[in-house]
Amino acid sequence: MTNSTLTLAERIQAWHQPQSLPAIKGIRRGIERESLRIQPDGNLAQTEHPASLGAAMTHSNITTDFSESQMEFITPVSDSVDILLAQLGDIHGYVMRHLGDEQLWPLSMPCLLKGGEQQIPLAQYGQSNVGRMKTLYRQGLHHRYGSRMQVISGVHFNFSMPDSFWSEWHRQEGGNTLLQDFVSEQYMGLARNVYRFGWLIPYLFGASPALCGSFLNGTEHKLPFERLGKGTLYLPYATSLRLSDLGYTNSSQADLNISLDSLEKYVASLRKAIGTHDPEFAKIGVKVDGEYRQLNDNVLQIENELYAPIRPKRTADSGEKPTDALNTRGIEYIELRSVDVNPYAAVGIDSTQVRFLDTFLLWCLLTPSAPLTEAENNLNRRNFNKVVLEGRKPGLELEVFGEASMSLTDLGERYFAELKEVADLLDACCGKGCYGKAHQAHLAAIKDPTKTLSAKLLADLKAQDKDILPFGLALSKHYHDQLLTSRPLYWEDSYFDKEGCRSIARQHKVEQSESVDFDTFLTDYFATV
Repeated sequence: MTNSTLTLAERIQAWHQPQSLPAIKGIRRGIERESLRIQPDGNLAQTEHPASLGAAMTHSNITTDFSESQMEFITPVSDSVDILLAQLGDIHGYVMRHLGDEQLWPLSMPCLLKGGEQQIPLAQYGQSNVGRMKTLYRQGLHHRYGSRMQVISGVHFNFSMPDSFWSEWHRQEGGNTLLQDFVSEQYMGLARNVYRFGWLIPYLFGASPALCGSFLNGTEHKLPFERLGKGTLYLPYATSLRLSDLGYTNSSQADLNISLDSLEKYVASLRKAIGTHDPEFAKIGVKVDGEYRQLNDNVLQIENELYAPIRPKRTADSGEKPTDALNTRGIEYIELRSVDVNPYAAVGIDSTQVRFLDTFLLWCLLTPSAPLTEAENNLNRRNFNKVVLEGRKPGLELEVFGEASMSLTDLGERYFAELKEVADLLDACCGKGCYGKAHQAHLAAIKDPTKTLSAKLLADLKAQDKDILPFGLALSKHYHDQLLTSRPLYWEDSYFDKEGCRSIARQHKVEQSESVDFDTFLTDYFATV
């Protein structure tokens, strides 16, 4: 019997063998945390990205996302949870010491947006063709979806298994395929399982059941919001409004049909979307009166426009398209994008969450994963939407493909019984009991919805009878003061000083090496789509 025909329990048993167990050590992970810079009164900062931090386009750890006011902090890949969070903390501390009176908003849903769309400045990356393309892409997002949706913030969790794991698993399979092809095949299986079981993430880690009413000014919606205080809107049982149709689960992309059957089909369907003309986006215009409005009028401008809870990734070379990198060299890691900012953690995520994500993603990797049918895809989408809007509703039932519906609690406990076996496996090789503790903490939230992040946030708002603005400002001030005086745990400030200078030099080098005008650059870039 080959491993491809084994059950999850049999696979875990195989990995528990003394000769195989060491190969699991060294899970590799990285974090990208987004956060808005705010003024002391809670309004979005209108200042440029601080020059003292370096160049956003070329800095290794400190950049911007959609807006000039939306910061993104990036850790290197690490095989240590403690080092990972120490690095993330050091980035935050250094930034705090360069923000002046400004602070970082600690929630996924945006701060006060009284000025609406015009209050959200697009991120700027200098005068190089690459930098102008990055800003123009954001200009296209503004015209297509509006800027408010784009400044919703989250935590992206990058995950990969070590080479030792892949070599051992490939050996167990008989080694009859190329190793990289085998790796890509298994990662695609992981991605499919995240679509099947991924509702667990917003249920446990969703932390956006409420929002500032200014976010919805002029926006049409059909959600039955209740009001708290003067300007806070919430849904009583919601977990993650960030992942609803108000946010990054954008209904306009529901019919894209990006295939997860194989890496080849994934790349082909993504390339098709990037190369397919869209009549609605064509109405915006591409270049009007000499000014660009978007990169093109296709279904997706570039790969990054795909709103998905998980993406297979490969580090691209300079100027290389992400799909080309995947197609040429296979999947290197996966990016989980459905984690809300944890408002109760100074850096937006904590070690218990990281260890649960390790467990969850390894479970998705080891669990047999058949291709997704259209019917199962639709079922998964319904379950996900139910959880983000009413995940804590008593007696809520979820559909189970090929079976009768079950309550969220019963289905969650079924999955957690399997997750425990994976947590035990991780503790056996490297966890020292940490994975078991993380498992128990999150199992408690499955059994009792009041222990979820979304329930805690909503309870705190009601208990303090506060709008979300003063609540967020109090947390923001607390973390600002805490991180401002934090001592470095991994990097001294001198590292960031040097990286800031290096990033400026790298951007200058790019700008000085331009050989074609912007029109030609764009034509050449999209010539091979």
